[in-house]
Amino acid sequence: VQLQASGGGLVQTGASLRLSCAASGRTFSSYAMGWFRQAPGKEREFVAAISRSGGGLYYGDSAKGRFTISRDNAKSTVYLQMNSLKPEDTAAYYCAADPKGTYYSIAGLGVSEYGYWGQGTQVTVSS
Repeated sequence: VQLQASGGGLVQTGASLRLSCAASGRTFSSYAMGWFRQAPGKEREFVAAISRSGGGLYYGDSAKGRFTISRDNAKSTVYLQMNSLKPEDTAAYYCAADPKGTYYSIAGLGVSEYGYWGQGTQVTVSS
C-alpha cells in the first residue's frame, strides 16, 4: 500500500488543521492506522491510532483532548483533526498502516515490521 499524507502548513497558536492520509489499493480496511510525528532533533513520537473498523482509538499524551483521529474506509483515508495547536506541535507528521498490528499495539509497540509509512507532512505552529 502507498500512503500520501497532506494537510500540513504554517498556522498560529490556537489554530486548527486537519491532516489526511490517503491509501492506495483496495484493502484499506484491513489495516490499523496510526499517526506519528517527529520534530528536529527529537525521536519519533506516537500521536494517535485507530482500529480497522474505526471503533478503537488510542491517543498519545500530547494529543489527548485536542486531536481526533478518524477514518473513512470507503475513501481509504485516515484523518487527524488537530485543534488548539501549540508551538510544541511543530513537527513532520507521518501516517502508518499496519496489516498485522492493532491500534493498541501501534500505540504501545509502534508499527510492526509489516507496516507501511507515508511521507511526512510538515506542521509548523508559530507563537
